[in-house]
Amino acid sequence: MNLQQETPREIAFYYPGHLWHSPDWMKTLLLFFDGIGLLVPEYKQGEPELNDPHLAAPLREQGLLHYLVADSVVNAEVTRRLADAVSDIVKTGALDSLRKDGTGFHELSMSRMGFYGNRELAEALFEQLASRGLAAPSRDGVSIPLHPSVRHLILVLLAQIIRAHGAPHNTELSPTTDRTEIVRALTEVLGLPTLPSAGNVVAFDLQSVTVDLSAVPLDEVLSFRAENLDAHRRYVRSARQFARELSLMPEETRAAAFADRQGELDDLGSDLRKRARSAWKQPASFALGLAGAGWTLATGNPLGALLSAGALLAKGPGLPKVEAGAFSYLFAARARYA
Repeated sequence: MNLQQETPREIAFYYPGHLWHSPDWMKTLLLFFDGIGLLVPEYKQGEPELNDPHLAAPLREQGLLHYLVADSVVNAEVTRRLADAVSDIVKTGALDSLRKDGTGFHELSMSRMGFYGNRELAEALFEQLASRGLAAPSRDGVSIPLHPSVRHLILVLLAQIIRAHGAPHNTELSPTTDRTEIVRALTEVLGLPTLPSAGNVVAFDLQSVTVDLSAVPLDEVLSFRAENLDAHRRYVRSARQFARELSLMPEETRAAAFADRQGELDDLGSDLRKRARSAWKQPASFALGLAGAGWTLATGNPLGALLSAGALLAKGPGLPKVEAGAFSYLFAARARYA
């Protein structure tokens, strides 16, 4: 008997934390994905509902908010890749210029550092950072104080590694954030000289593509979503595909191709804006952008392999080498409709 393969759910993997920075923007984000995923330490499960009961609780009830419990998701394999990736970056000297007086360290749960996946590797990672003044001993037994830039780095890497190696069955995770500095951290990682993506990072600027639905009741948002999900999802898929294609092009041909691709995205965005204006007449807009890079895996690119999201091209005799890549969506709401 032939069974048709179920289409993977596309989940917006919100990061860097498990509590969203701008709560009601999540309602607009639902237009583009099958749901929202959060990486949550086990001891903080339920905190999103306590923090935002009017949105998180109904989303959980309707199966649109997914918890990825860090204690199990950051398993031995994810921990190994995280520890190796951070270690490789430390060795480049990229963190040497960070201020190291311990001021303003921010806590990161031990589960997200991999202490429950592979404690030995996590402790070695901690010692490597602590010896450089970038981490301090735990004060509460469940979290580690880290230099804020290192904390951002680990969460950026985790979003990419979990996308490839820790996603739930039949789920495609798309890293998504409303924090500009987080996307900047990703582009800095991708631009490291040791990475095959160095110089190939492509970014689509924030473009107003629909309305900010923060003031609209959730049931009305979901009704509009049911009718327009495919069109909105086409936009985010196109942005991701264009970033991958452009980053793999020779630099001398990329500028012209970028203009063409931006034009196609503008057309898709125009269609979404028309749909939204017709339905809502809202004065505020919701903007989406993306930054990312693709590369062809090759011997001698260990960090690229650690971040790899798996094969994007078929493998076989005479076929191109496997492609990999990393990306993140960025979103924001604006006071006036652009």
